[in-house]
Amino acid sequence: MLRLAVVLILSGTPASADAWGDKKCELYRAAFDDARAMLGSEGISDSFTDGNARFIASGCTEQIRICPQSAKELELADMLTVMTMSEGMASTFVPFGCP
Repeated sequence: MLRLAVVLILSGTPASADAWGDKKCELYRAAFDDARAMLGSEGISDSFTDGNARFIASGCTEQIRICPQSAKELELADMLTVMTMSEGMASTFVPFGCP
């Protein structure tokens, strides 16, 4: 009986992890849309927007680093980091980083 319980717990973990990964990506997509609506698009490059779109399209699993180049992009990156952290994600979830 104990062995069955261990198998059930272990077999449930990946599905739970996948569900949380899917939920985090959906929350990130919604946060990106909301933040862009609040800040507008002036000062945000196509490459910054495209990088975020690529991250979202990958299910938020692609290991990319988007480096904010303008004050507005940095403001958006900071806003997204705070928004995702308040949803329970680690600050390392967001795809931002500079060399």
